[in-house]
Amino acid sequence: MPAAPIKIAGASALAAALAVAVSRPRAMGRLVRSLVARAAGTSAYAPLPPPQKVKVAVCQLHVTADKAQNLQTAKKAIQDAAAQGAKLVVLPEMWNCPYSNDSFPTYAEDIEGAHSISVNMLSEAAAETGVTLIAGSIPERCGDRLYNTCCVFNSRGKLLAKHRKVHLFDIDIPGKITFKESLTLSPGPGPTVVDTEAGRLGIGICYDIRFPELAQLYAARGCQMLVYPGAFNMTTGPVHWELLARARAVDNQIFVITCSPARNPSSSYQAWGHSTVVGPFAEILATTGHDPTIIYADVDYSQLAERRANMPLAQQKRHDLYALLDRTV
Repeated sequence: MPAAPIKIAGASALAAALAVAVSRPRAMGRLVRSLVARAAGTSAYAPLPPPQKVKVAVCQLHVTADKAQNLQTAKKAIQDAAAQGAKLVVLPEMWNCPYSNDSFPTYAEDIEGAHSISVNMLSEAAAETGVTLIAGSIPERCGDRLYNTCCVFNSRGKLLAKHRKVHLFDIDIPGKITFKESLTLSPGPGPTVVDTEAGRLGIGICYDIRFPELAQLYAARGCQMLVYPGAFNMTTGPVHWELLARARAVDNQIFVITCSPARNPSSSYQAWGHSTVVGPFAEILATTGHDPTIIYADVDYSQLAERRANMPLAQQKRHDLYALLDRTV
């Protein structure tokens, strides 16, 4: 006689289902397969938007304690990038203030209340130059909370999306670096996928790049490029910055951009720099050192379908193996 269907509707129901399933092997098999499917999702990506070619500009900016100067530096970089034909322009993490817990509350702006001088400048610059703008990040004040927030603008200056950093940078490497963003910042609510004139983009900020699950989600949602404004330091930057960008690219067969501030010898926090554009085969399309500059790359989204046809990883994944379920008898 076939076993009755097992329905899962919350923790208590799951516990009851497990209790029943343990004594009914066939039911246990179905339950495990159901849990694996829910955990791993489907084996195929969402359909990609139509392929196009996009010239991208990655602006590695010199950041100081002078907010007005930082705004002028960012605006000029956007203008210079547009003058070179870029259609997608990317700014670095915390480009309008020094990267420090002391600075975040002082420089924070109310984006939702329309009182942000940084966002107003960014919107005007995007509209003036006709570029899609991934505007790095700035400290955002919302009520009694602070966030590390990236704004995305279309070529008419409209704010399309806001990504609040999901994974906060809390690390302690004795004798090297200790930093805890959670002392001042709150984590964002979740992923950000945004359709733009320059493609479907998944947004992360710095430490977000260390979590492959976020990148996998973006790829599964049909993103063509992952963009990570970031400010890796002199300890982790030399060994992990390029490695992580290439890993996220090759794992998901997707384009990846990382955009860092330039290194400022007078700053208490030394950024690694080395902003980079990576292709879906983990090839470096453009990169630089640690000085202020703008790098450019021509991105051809048709390569995504080609690479995924050559090596169909999404179809070859064994979702039946990628989740664990402890069984106690």
